[in-house]
Amino acid sequence: MSVGLGITGLVALLMVSSPAALALVFGNKLVFYGLLIAELLVVVAFAPVAARVSASAAALMFFAYAALSGVTFSAIFLLYTAGSIGSTFVVTGGMFAGLSVYGAVTKRDLTSLGSFCIMGLWGLILGSIVNIFLGSPMLYWLTTFAGVIVFTGLTVYDTAKLKALGSQVEAGEAQTKLALQGALILYLDFINLFLLLLRIFGNRRRA
Repeated sequence: MSVGLGITGLVALLMVSSPAALALVFGNKLVFYGLLIAELLVVVAFAPVAARVSASAAALMFFAYAALSGVTFSAIFLLYTAGSIGSTFVVTGGMFAGLSVYGAVTKRDLTSLGSFCIMGLWGLILGSIVNIFLGSPMLYWLTTFAGVIVFTGLTVYDTAKLKALGSQVEAGEAQTKLALQGALILYLDFINLFLLLLRIFGNRRRA
């Protein structure tokens, strides 16, 4: 997961340093939305595809997704100051580490927490789609703060779930594939938590 985040950050920085690349991606809605759709398809297809291919191919798929995310996430460098991006990343990293450690060591049954957070996630998706048309500042901030709560819970739940699954799988390629699926899940938890916190703490660039 850490390597994936590093690839995303590196690609995003390379994108920002290339005006031609930025113009290609963000100057053409067809390209930009095509990339977003490609990201969504990779996330949905990762688990079934990884089950059929080798661990090396699954790893390549994960890192390709991380690079693709770096292309689209480079937009945050156009919207927010580098300082606020860096400080929010550090805050997110600290939160994520603490939450993951708790998820890994707790003996509590987190099934109810997972169910609550998954339902909350669907609510966030629906609310975000509706707000595309409404443009309501109140709904924007409601989904932002609710999103932080949801992904905080998901980080704990996903870590505990992956630990339990990992203990049931024998060492070898199957365990490596599970680790890659877990890396993608936690990567998505981290990225979403980071983006939501950036909404709250990020300083926007002046036009």
